Amino acid sequence: MQNSNKLLQAIGIPYTALLSVMLGLFLVSFPMGIYVVFESEIGDDINFEYPFSYLKLFEGTSFYQSNVDVSIGDVFVVLWIFYVILFTIALLGPKQNFLKSISPMISSGNFFSKLNYMVGVTKWFSILILVSALINTVQEKFGIVITSPTATNDLIQFFYVSLAPVMEEFGFRLLLIGIPLFALYSNRSSLKYFLKSLWNPDNLNIYDSKKAILLIVFVGVLFGFAHIAFGESWSHGKFAQATASGIILGWVYLRYGFVASVLIHWATNYFIFSYANFVSQLNSISLESAFSHSLMSSLELLFLVCGAVSVSVLFTSRFFSKTEFDLEV
Repeated sequence: MQNSNKLLQAIGIPYTALLSVMLGLFLVSFPMGIYVVFESEIGDDINFEYPFSYLKLFEGTSFYQSNVDVSIGDVFVVLWIFYVILFTIALLGPKQNFLKSISPMISSGNFFSKLNYMVGVTKWFSILILVSALINTVQEKFGIVITSPTATNDLIQFFYVSLAPVMEEFGFRLLLIGIPLFALYSNRSSLKYFLKSLWNPDNLNIYDSKKAILLIVFVGVLFGFAHIAFGESWSHGKFAQATASGIILGWVYLRYGFVASVLIHWATNYFIFSYANFVSQLNSISLESAFSHSLMSSLELLFLVCGAVSVSVLFTSRFFSKTEFDLEV
């Protein structure tokens, strides 16, 4: 146990530095996204005033080409404010702020991160990126290439990837995991308790985690299938990657709640695309070329290193611990 503490304490300073750098990058993406949508020429022939009702999302419905005077810029600002609120909640809670939570990592190698959402968000986001990269590498060895949906307009694509975390986390986590978990484990039937349990399943007395984990895996598979099953979706190679991401997001939702799962999903979508679109506009190159830019490559390397260290911390703590260990360190 003493060897474990010394090892984890040695990791503490560089690991907290990695988490802090990632936090800074997250913060910068907020004004960057506003710039991309409202000040750049990302949309070419359209801009932020494009009617929300004209989006292909509503094609075939009565809302399509209606007279509703709402632009994608208006909806983007609402989404942006929503993410800022969740980000602030994650920085300050649920029990300690981010700075107080990382102090024990430096001084004693204590990596218990359930005291602060943002510590968990940065850690599990980096793990998700690492797992996704490993899956992609293995699949490419067998000739399986992941192809993204064709985007007709970069502005609309950025809007969609900003909207997706809210819609998908509401559907796949709140509805498909949160409600069944409440049905399985709740011992009360009040509306307040139901909403608290949806917000954070940790409020439930989950005495048999096997059922919860099976549910998370099942919904993760559905999440992966949803990414390849519909028209103009990802190629079939995305299934394994999206399934793994869905399982990780489900686990994070179980251990941290809705705030953390949404922000990790936000990071894989809005955060990454805000940097890519900014690089694209700054260097007058295509979005596809921007993802190969040195800045994006450096960000990916940072995430992979942080993911590898996060996995090492999890397994080192589990290996050396002589007491019952909660995987959510």
